[in-house]
Amino acid sequence: MGKVYLIGAGPGDEELLTLKAARILPTCTAVLYDRLVNGSILRHLNDDCEIYYCGKEPGCHYKSQEEINEMLVSLAKKGHIVGRIKGGDPFVFGRGGEEILRLYEENIEFEVIPGITSAVSVLSYAGIPVTHRRIARSFHVFTGKNAEDLDVDWKSVATLKGTLVFLMGFGNLHHITLKLRENGMEADRPCAVIMRGTTAKQRKVVGTLENIAEKARNEGLQAPCIIVIGDVVNFHRQFAWYEKKPLFGKNICITRSKEQSGQLRERLLDLGAEVTEINSIRIKSTDEQLVPYLPYLEQYNYIVFTSVNGVSIFFNKLLAEGIDIRKIRASFAAIGPATAVAIRSKGIIPEITAEHFTAEALFEKLTGYVKPGDRILIPASKNSRPFLREKLTELGCLVDEAHIYEVVPGKLKDESAFDEVDIVLFTSPSTVENTIAMVGPEKVKNKECIAIGPVTQKALADKNIPCKVCDRYSVEGIIEKLLETGN
Repeated sequence: MGKVYLIGAGPGDEELLTLKAARILPTCTAVLYDRLVNGSILRHLNDDCEIYYCGKEPGCHYKSQEEINEMLVSLAKKGHIVGRIKGGDPFVFGRGGEEILRLYEENIEFEVIPGITSAVSVLSYAGIPVTHRRIARSFHVFTGKNAEDLDVDWKSVATLKGTLVFLMGFGNLHHITLKLRENGMEADRPCAVIMRGTTAKQRKVVGTLENIAEKARNEGLQAPCIIVIGDVVNFHRQFAWYEKKPLFGKNICITRSKEQSGQLRERLLDLGAEVTEINSIRIKSTDEQLVPYLPYLEQYNYIVFTSVNGVSIFFNKLLAEGIDIRKIRASFAAIGPATAVAIRSKGIIPEITAEHFTAEALFEKLTGYVKPGDRILIPASKNSRPFLREKLTELGCLVDEAHIYEVVPGKLKDESAFDEVDIVLFTSPSTVENTIAMVGPEKVKNKECIAIGPVTQKALADKNIPCKVCDRYSVEGIIEKLLETGN
């Protein structure tokens, strides 16, 4: 018998996932996730995890609640560690109680991992505090879904002095505001409607109880939305912070491997972007290809690295083989600043660093150092161009190229994730080829594309996909181009 975790995924911003949820997700062998769950959260899962979409679109349910309940039971009885991922918190109108009762009936072990509820967090991202001393000392959360059928004591609700928050109530906004006014709430009570809060698609409309329904309709807001009623709404300009970030409103797609995406993803999130990760490539180590060259490490004059991946795999192999790096007498060369940083992290200062992330730039730099007869080792990808090896050989150098890793296609965990994307970042020809294979060329053409450098630009041009090119071929160059594009 397996186990089921009911996991609250928060309101949308992937970084509002709790530490416990992030720790448990990689242990899951099967996952069921809802429509309002940010697909980026699926990056925490292992590649062999079974993934089931249980989204409930308005008017179109992919799975009924009963079907979801039975799937949880069935998967747990098969021995799976099941992650049931829900937007917000499982017990805040998330029907988590119904699922647990079904598990309890079957004597299946379960655990609840609370999530940050949208009733508080979405308001914070919109610059609205749910409480404020002397203004609102309480808040009250209601489900607005099927509001006309709810057993709501509107007369009592209309007299509450605290903040009123309605979840899932956009379709009943007019009914909610009408009932509150009919039962004595002032027509000029401040109101706001926040659509898709904490995401790149966040939009906010502010008005009064009397006009908010019309204003929200005129602005084209659509579910999911949160309705907030109370004087705290008046702080929405003073307390706004998320909407002021330079990349707010942009959903940016990173197409790198999972291992390479971390630094860039965090920078983008800090700048206010929502990040969609499509790991179009996966790094497959073939470090055994390095073994024939290990006995001759002391004889090389130069060791040339053409990627961060090459640095990591090379030094990990030395460690696994018990080789002391102090035996290496060679000078080190790096294809660009990021690769140089990776070499420095191993306690070695590269003597040669190309300013641009291209083989041509590195070769030009090397010509000022190497001479005929020098022995050179290039630990590189099987997919890399033979340019460096051929050019250095033409200079009379003795070149060994060890293909210590291979770039292979990644897996697309959430097929719908790309639909939300505004800008796609490409960092190599392989990310271009594999992303197109995953989502199709037409979808890529419909997005704004940025290439890290001219080699990647050419790969896009070969597919008739226009793009902008970074002036610096690095993470910093990508950020600069994005900020320039945003302005």
